[in-house]
Amino acid sequence: MVSIPFNTGWTFYKSESAPGEAVTLPHTWNAVDGQDGGNDYYRGVCTYVNTIPELSGEVNYIQFDGAAHTAEVFLNGKLLTHHEGGYSAFRVALPENGEIQVLVDNGDNTRVYPQKADFTFYGGLYRGVKLLSVHKTHFAFCGLKVTPIVRDDLQSAVVVLKARVENGEGQSVHFSIGDLTAEATVKNGVASAEIDLNPVRLWNGKIDPYLYTATASLPGEEASARFGCRSFQMDPQRGFILNGKEYPLRGVSRHQDWETLGSALTMEQHRQDMAIIKEIGATTVRLVHYQQAQEFYDLCDEEGIVVWAEIPFISQFMEEGRENTLSQMRELVEQNYNHPSIVCWGLSNEITAAGAVTEPLLENHRALNDLCHSLDKTRPTVMANVFMLETDSPILKIPDMNSYNLYFGWYLGELEQNDAFFDAYHAKYPDRVIGFSEYGADANPAFQSSTPQKGDYTESYQCVYHEHMIEMIEKRPYLWATHVWNLFDFAADGRDEGGKHGANQKGLVSFDRRLKKDAFYLYKAYWNQEEPFVHLCGSRYVDRAEDVTEVKVYSNQPTVTLMVDGKVVEHKTGRHIFTFSVPIQGEHTVQAISGDCTDTMVIRKVSQPNPTYRFGTAGDVTNWFDRDTLKPDYYSIRDTFGALTSNPGTAPIVGRMMAQAIASRGDVAKSTSGNQNLMRMMAGMSLESLIKQAGDSIKPEQIRALNEALQKIKK
Repeated sequence: MVSIPFNTGWTFYKSESAPGEAVTLPHTWNAVDGQDGGNDYYRGVCTYVNTIPELSGEVNYIQFDGAAHTAEVFLNGKLLTHHEGGYSAFRVALPENGEIQVLVDNGDNTRVYPQKADFTFYGGLYRGVKLLSVHKTHFAFCGLKVTPIVRDDLQSAVVVLKARVENGEGQSVHFSIGDLTAEATVKNGVASAEIDLNPVRLWNGKIDPYLYTATASLPGEEASARFGCRSFQMDPQRGFILNGKEYPLRGVSRHQDWETLGSALTMEQHRQDMAIIKEIGATTVRLVHYQQAQEFYDLCDEEGIVVWAEIPFISQFMEEGRENTLSQMRELVEQNYNHPSIVCWGLSNEITAAGAVTEPLLENHRALNDLCHSLDKTRPTVMANVFMLETDSPILKIPDMNSYNLYFGWYLGELEQNDAFFDAYHAKYPDRVIGFSEYGADANPAFQSSTPQKGDYTESYQCVYHEHMIEMIEKRPYLWATHVWNLFDFAADGRDEGGKHGANQKGLVSFDRRLKKDAFYLYKAYWNQEEPFVHLCGSRYVDRAEDVTEVKVYSNQPTVTLMVDGKVVEHKTGRHIFTFSVPIQGEHTVQAISGDCTDTMVIRKVSQPNPTYRFGTAGDVTNWFDRDTLKPDYYSIRDTFGALTSNPGTAPIVGRMMAQAIASRGDVAKSTSGNQNLMRMMAGMSLESLIKQAGDSIKPEQIRALNEALQKIKK
């Protein structure tokens, strides 16, 4: 087979009337407008045109590694193929050379996922394209399937090899793994053989991510695949077991986009993302919410990072999208089957957020679950469930295991409710495998506070949040995997919150990958024991109005010394988190030291808090109104959400306020606003606490007016 990159020479047309623009792939038309907020980025049909040169193969193909989200391919005006699914690869035979025209569509519809989700749906040919020339008898797309089965003694393995061959009935396929070989005849389009590895070198996560290469050969044609031999299981009490030993999966989630680039990434960006995953010390990554680039799965194989892979069956169920979920799942499994890093197939994410659990929804999940098991008998299925999904829902019984997305302490409720949720779940269902698929808090590094509070968008509160969460997780080893939401800030063009337009800021690292937020170093302290370091939190919190300030240090070292202006303040021994009280007056140079590790920052005493460190009204409850003048026999924002929404006089007032707050958090927040389980969770919370979490979407004068309106309605 001859493979030729086909990424240059393309002309892009945003519309039929728009002038052509020369582009090089990868390319997306939403790299700017998909990241600037307003939920108004272009979603529709765009066209790419190029010329297919004369090719030498007996059979020639063009392969698209990603065309978001629906693509129609024409050659000399004739339709070659129609493909639905923006994250998988597909190829089509080329009967001749000439002009190729690709119509790519990321517009609204009711059949192709995703349509409602908290991220931007970039359009374009955002991954590479290649031309392939082969003999008449050749290996099919994803034609080599490798299934290593490690024996119970973990000392040997049998590798089952299957090759799908086009136009090769009765021919012989030669298989090899190193010096070991086997021969098989093509029957019904497939040649099958087994090779025994004795002894076997195991793929052992980050400890030893050893990869073998299997090769299948025909006259003039060859297909190869890297693979790893490993044994794993998810235990309801012990968590993840790799090659017979407990191997805690503690890690992050990753969206594939970058600031100013969108989803059109090069290998260099993939490598940079992997370097950051390695630095933080994660053992697992959830690749959300769609099939990602083969280059990144390859990096996970090479670095020993355990992967959760999934399709974009997300947020809002579309009955017309059933077949699309199945086709996207088939492509995900078939195109990624050989990756040893992948340990599960994700059926859906928060699919009950915007609607009830109905029979069509259950049937769709049963069909997906059955499809996964028919395509792959070696990996379990999993769902990521929205936090308000009841734990006795019948949908939880469909996949082999489950995980939950919980945001107590950010969107709703208090941090301790995360602990209580898992304790109650594990006590009620001790034989179920359960994990923690999302948790996080938005942080804009410009915002800082000496008294961080939920909803203030400060880098300081993000640290408080994650300090609680990582300790909660450490105390519950039965969690099969945990994934921070998210490693990187990412585009969600419908969002407008936390001082940023069009972005979800829950990342531990900035959208452009240049700034690691303080909470990044908390996880590095817990997870990365290979790279000694100390990190001073609050380096962006320079102006401090308090007389005695808290200085916090994250480190993977057992002792830390704090120095101020060259003088030792204190030596501390501890575990990962070190806090010091420092009197301040004027400007000071603060230094944290542990062995050869050091970090330095400058702070200064100011008479008044720096207003640029604060986002809007968050946490400023005392200034909303004069609390001493509240009439106790009348409603106020101190009453519970449930009491206010059940009263016909106060319900419309509260409803208008909630609609305004929801609007700032994008389409998904709007679609989940009527969820009855969510309403029950909110019922016992005071309206005051919910307003605090709404941040700057509700202004102080609006809060005062709201409270005044409620104070006119007698209980």
